[in-house]
Formats: sequence, C-alpha cells, structure tokens
Amino acid sequence: MPYGPSQCKNNAKLWNYPNGIPVPTGWIPSLFQTMVPTGYTKLQEERGLAMADLGPKPDGNGYRPDPPHLEVRRHSDRVARTSVSLSDGGDVRYSETEPMLPEGTLSGEEGDAEEKEEEESQRTPTRNMPKESPLAMALQIVVPFLLAGFGTVSAGMVLDIVQHWDAFKYITEIFILVPALLGLKGNLEMTLASRLSTAVNVGKMDSPIEKWNLIIGNLALKQVQATVVGFLAAVAAVVLGWIPEGKFQMSHAVLLCSASVATAFIASMLQGFIMVGVIVGSKKTGINPDNVATPIAASFGDLITLAILAWISQGLYNCLDSHPYVSSLVCAFFLSLTPVWMVISSKHPASRTLLYSGWEPVITAMVISSIGGLILDKTVSDPNLAGIVVYTPVINGIGGNLVAIQSSRISTHLHFHSAPGEVPEEAKGCYYPCRTFYGTGANHRSAQVLLLLVLPGHLIFLYTIHLMKSGHTTLTPIFMTVYLAAALLQVFLLLCIADWMVYSMWRSGKDPDSFSIPYLTALGDLLGTALLALSFQFLWYIGDQDSDVGD
Repeated sequence: MPYGPSQCKNNAKLWNYPNGIPVPTGWIPSLFQTMVPTGYTKLQEERGLAMADLGPKPDGNGYRPDPPHLEVRRHSDRVARTSVSLSDGGDVRYSETEPMLPEGTLSGEEGDAEEKEEEESQRTPTRNMPKESPLAMALQIVVPFLLAGFGTVSAGMVLDIVQHWDAFKYITEIFILVPALLGLKGNLEMTLASRLSTAVNVGKMDSPIEKWNLIIGNLALKQVQATVVGFLAAVAAVVLGWIPEGKFQMSHAVLLCSASVATAFIASMLQGFIMVGVIVGSKKTGINPDNVATPIAASFGDLITLAILAWISQGLYNCLDSHPYVSSLVCAFFLSLTPVWMVISSKHPASRTLLYSGWEPVITAMVISSIGGLILDKTVSDPNLAGIVVYTPVINGIGGNLVAIQSSRISTHLHFHSAPGEVPEEAKGCYYPCRTFYGTGANHRSAQVLLLLVLPGHLIFLYTIHLMKSGHTTLTPIFMTVYLAAALLQVFLLLCIADWMVYSMWRSGKDPDSFSIPYLTALGDLLGTALLALSFQFLWYIGDQDSDVGD
C-alpha cells in the first residue's frame, strides 16, 4: 500500500530525514544504504509505524499506557498478571518450534480473546518476508564472511605456533579438544545468533522488556550448555586418546577437563556478549541479521577459543608437578556455577524449554567434532603431514560459516510462511541436489551466492597465510587445486545437507534454529578435517612434498 503524506512524514522523522528527503552525509552511509535491501528497510519502517499506531508513547520503562476502554477491563485481572515473573511462563504454550513468544504477548501474559481481537485489529496485517536481490545479499554477506575468514586464518596461525608448546607435545589429546571446542561457536554461538535473528525478523524483539528477557535467558542457557559440553568433550578426548594407545594418566585427564571447561565457559561468555551486540546493532541499522550474525559469531570465535585453550592448558601443565591440585580446583569452580545459570535460564519459558530439550544436537555435534579431532591428532602425529594444522581451522570455519547462513535463512523463511510440521510445496517429495541450487524455493539464490564465495574466499585466505609466512607448505598450483577442490566439495555437500535437514526437522516439529546448526557445523568440521587429511595424503603420494613439512 502506498504511503500517505502523514506516513511519509512519520518515515522522515523515523529516519531523521527532513521532509522525507535523505541528506547525504558521506560515502560510508551511502554504502550501508546500498547494502540494505529496500524490502527489509520497508519492513523495519512498517514495524515502527505499527508500534506508533498502537497508542500513546511508552514511558521510560518501556510500558505503553492502556487506552481508557481497556483500563477498566484489565484492572480486574491485574493482580494475576502482576505475578507474571519470568518463571511463570506456561510451558504448555511453548514447543520446540515456538522458541519465540507468540505475537503481541510478553512472558506468561494471557490476554483475553476480546482484548486480543481489538489490539490485533490495530496492527498491520500480515508481515511478509522481505525480498533481497543477489547483489544486496552478497554485499551483506561478504564483509562478515571475510572477517570470519581472517579470524580462522589467525586461529590456524596460532595453532601452528602452539603445537610446539610442551602441553601440546606431551598431552596430544588436546588436539582432539580443538575441533570440539572450536565447534562450540556452531553449537552455541551460531545457534544463539540464528534464534535471535529469527526473533528480530518476525518481530518478537520489538518490545524492550521481552527483548532483554530473551537475551538474558538465552545467554544463561548458553553458559549451561558450554560448561556441560566442555566437560563431555574432555571425557571424549580422554576416551578417544586412551583407546588406540592403551595408556591413561589421571593427571592428564584432570588437566584436559579443567582446560576444556574453563575454555568453553570463558569463550562462550565473551562471544555471547559480542553476538548480542551484533543482533541489536543489525536491528537498529536495518541490516538483515540472518546475513551477518552467524559469520560475525565466528569471526573471532576460533581465535579467542584457541588462544584461551592454549594459555590455560600451558598454565595448568606448568603447575602439574608443583601444584597438582590447581587443575581440580579450576574444574570444580566452573562446574559449581552451572546451577546458577540453570536457575537464570529457567526464568524465561523459551530458554526453559531448550534447557530440557536442546541437549541432543549439541552433545551429538560434540561427538562428531571429536571424531574430527581424532583425525587431526593422528594426522599431526605424522611428521610428513604436520602442515595440515594451519589450514584446518580455515577450511572448517569457512564451511561452517556458510552453511550456518543458509540454515538461518531457511529457518526464518519457514517461521514466516509455514506452520510447524508443514513445509512448502517445493520441499515435498524426495530430495535431490539440484533443488538446493536451481529449485523454485526462496533460498536457492542464497545457496548459489554462498557456493560462489568459496573459491575467491579461500584464495584470499591462502594468500594471507602465504604472506604471513605461516605454515610449512608451499602454495604450488597442484596444492592449491587439490585444496580448493576439497573446500568446494565440503561446502557443496554441506549446503545440500542443510537444505534436506532444515526442512526435515521442521516437518518433524523441531525448531531448526536450535537443532540444525550444531549438526551442520559439526559435519563441517568432520568433512573439512577428513577431506584436508586426504588431500595432504594424496599430495604426499604423488610427490608434491616440501622438505620443511613438519619443521
């Protein structure tokens, strides 16, 4: 519907444009304005107008005064509603496909039918999914994609250095921890980003009160999951390291548990704060958070996690002989905080639901990533293949970032257009790979864009590693051909799996925002590590060897 004069005036006021005409303030605002698709900007404007039309302006606490004809009716049940604590949420209203609040309600608020009809009549009709051109989509994706890529390059360079530290040389099971802990960004950070991005796009974070309730509940839930998954990853590393070697040292096992739990806890908290800032900032600037949140979640996640793991592991290893009890105290301290985070996360119904039902994907993903870590551990132990270390975080991180974007976009589309358990017509029937890239659905163009980013992205990151003189492998034409083929095959497989998995989970009643990304990023770690190991083995067999490999 075209805007009238009063609405244009409101839009001008909303975007600080005098008389509705944009005032150019430089090339940077113009660039950002180009990156934001018209449909998405219009959607944000309509939300602002809809909120403005609901009644008087809210006060400083975010509450909106009630219209006179509703005040009397609401007064009779206000006593019941004032007991709406965050823990009073009515679990019956929440399911795995409804992690966000129903439209127009706060946590646990039960409005009567007549009141809801009156308020719904004043709302905008149906909110449609904003359309994006491939160019706008690529512009939004490319910057966070490059940031995430440089983050993984930095993580690879750090891993290439710390592999020679005493803790990594004498407790090689730490290498099994690396993919599992780096995979936490896919299990937790990217899942958080996908959930909050969906909440922003479907309008569940327009209320300041509910916005912070969702954020605090999800952050607390993430700390619980990080602590538990960190501990289980250490147990898996101990078991996977013990089975082939037949040796077990209790002091090394305790050190692994302490380093893993502490790293997961600290890194998850730091990245959670960054993620919330990105989501809130994207909402305010009108950028679709589905395109930027998940890559930025991973931009420095690998580097932060790996640096914390190396520092804590080496510090605990130095105390192993003189103060052997330090490792036990560190592990006990972080584990003792788990009940506190559980209480906080249970205060919000959405996070409370995931507190009970959200363990399957993160634990399964941790096991899958640990298998990739076992492959890395055995590969690094071979002096002829030690050059793989610097490239492992890069190929794993890039694949996980790209498939997380696609998963988040498909999930948002389903939340907009489909009821839980129902899928669009194009997703029915048997799956075939061409449907992902050339189908009639709404996300085949994004799959094409993401696949096209693989080759130029990896070329930039390979050249960056070469310029920094990191790694031990010369960038010969045959090495680059084999490496790029492995990276392209990894992303192609992940995008096909994502297309099948997200629709299957939605059909079975599970929320893809919480379930699909952990599986996909873990599969990215496993596929990336396995394909990279096969590539290095192939290069060694055909004679493309470096005399300094493993130095």
